[in-house]
Amino acid sequence: MLRPNPAVLRRLVDEYEALSAADAGRGPAETNPRARDLAYTLCVTTGTRDVRRALEAAHQWLAAASAPARETIPAPAAAEARVPAAGSA
Repeated sequence: MLRPNPAVLRRLVDEYEALSAADAGRGPAETNPRARDLAYTLCVTTGTRDVRRALEAAHQWLAAASAPARETIPAPAAAEARVPAAGSA
């Protein structure tokens, strides 16, 4: 599965959560057209159908994206393994 760019995903999550917090006193965030659009985009981006699950998935992906990547050592190419040492031809 393709994963969204972490910076884009972070912006979507931050904007949705800010709108949700601002609208908390007025009722569900889904009544705000922008929040509804963000909820839909988050669901599509994360492959979910519920904004709560979309936010959970987004937070997990963002946490994984901020974790340091494991350093891998590439295997030597076959051609490099057959190259004779200098002066041994």
